[in-house]
Amino acid sequence: MAYADLREFIKVLEKNRELKRITVPVSSDQEITEITDRVSKAGGPALLFENVDGGRVPVLINALGSRRRMELALEVDSIEDVAARLTEWLDFKSPEGLLEKVKMLPKLAELGKYFPREVKTGPCQEVVLREGEFSLLDLPILKCWEADGGRYITFPMVFTRNPRTGKRNCGMYRMQVYDEKTTGMHWQIHKHGAAHQRDLEKRGVERMEVAVAIGAEPITNFAATLPLPDDLDEMIFASFMREKPIEMARCVSVDLEVPATAEIVLEGYVDPSERRVEGPFGDHTGFYTLEEPYPVFHVTTVTHRRNPIYQTTIVGRPPMEDCYMGWAITRITLPVLKRQFPEIVDMSLPFEGVFHNLMLVSIRKQYPGHARKIMNAIWGLGQAMFTKCIIVVDEDVDVQNPSEVAWKVLNNIDPERDIQFTMGPIDVLDHASRNQGYGSKMGVDATRKWKNEGFERRWPRENRTSDEVKKLVDSKWRKLGLS
Repeated sequence: MAYADLREFIKVLEKNRELKRITVPVSSDQEITEITDRVSKAGGPALLFENVDGGRVPVLINALGSRRRMELALEVDSIEDVAARLTEWLDFKSPEGLLEKVKMLPKLAELGKYFPREVKTGPCQEVVLREGEFSLLDLPILKCWEADGGRYITFPMVFTRNPRTGKRNCGMYRMQVYDEKTTGMHWQIHKHGAAHQRDLEKRGVERMEVAVAIGAEPITNFAATLPLPDDLDEMIFASFMREKPIEMARCVSVDLEVPATAEIVLEGYVDPSERRVEGPFGDHTGFYTLEEPYPVFHVTTVTHRRNPIYQTTIVGRPPMEDCYMGWAITRITLPVLKRQFPEIVDMSLPFEGVFHNLMLVSIRKQYPGHARKIMNAIWGLGQAMFTKCIIVVDEDVDVQNPSEVAWKVLNNIDPERDIQFTMGPIDVLDHASRNQGYGSKMGVDATRKWKNEGFERRWPRENRTSDEVKKLVDSKWRKLGLS
């Protein structure tokens, strides 16, 4: 059964010895960051700080900061179970004929039960605070790094509505706290929230309603980070992953819905034409992103559960909590990529590449230039378009083993022949690109070269021992006394 809320997930973490409660007084100004950074780098547990700034609101951090905790969050023994289930649905075909339609009825009924269910109210509205009754400064919002421009909400579920279709969107964008009731809204130019804002700005609309939920059950929270297509409701996909509809409560002051069991909800609006300097911010690249103008979120109402829990995260030089979220995203979305390109065998985004700097792809090579076709295809896909370097290898290379990849790549390439450069969109957090959001990318074809690709020499085989000798040594190994 799916977790009812964040609190139930905390109990599961504790039961599995994946959570440490901290009662020692700590500060939200960099101190929690330093503690969490050390714990993250050491592969440590989730942390629940119960005495932050002398206040009563505990802080949960690093809750998804390991493969094991990601699997607990998604309620699976292996992340591949989610991928397999998604593959099954992607393979779902429209039935032909009456008998086939009858056979598919159970599956169609199962799909229908995954739509979110609206409720009149929920625990997230146990306490309602109107303008003049709240201050964002009362929440234990972290200042993460020394040169940060201020305190940042880093794990929010930001709800907007597509002004053209009316469909709901949920994204995760950092929010710099400016004062008691305003924050920045760092939705980058390629994000759906930014597209909604631009649309309303062109129309001269003065208020874009926004709701921000903090501290939901883990699958719902995780869904906000997924690179889903525009107008695919993240809450539907989250309901599918948790195999149970999410209950959504209508906000008290804006025409949006939020997860009914969220810990804290900020309701308000963005003026589509308003901008304010946001940053700097110590980002997931391990470097500060610099000051830039971004929209402003005006909070008009705050609702929360009694005795709420503030869930947050920090980002920086990997490994961090977001690395494991990125790993899960890669494994879950791989079936979609393989559906479009069946020749893809596996894919990996090493932590050191901070998601958008390096992608390793193995393929079943079938024709000359196949590796370059895959590079260009990936650069044309959603958020994968930001990938700075793509390395393509043959199907027998384990892309989950960077050491093996490096060995094969460095042996297989002729740099001038096998490296290509192209221009295009670059992640706006990439400080090395020649312009913000625009720069060059590199593709490396590290596959074995064929004669009809202009390679006239013989391609050598790898050093190997015969299977017979391997078995012989296996039988003698214990007697050799080398283990």
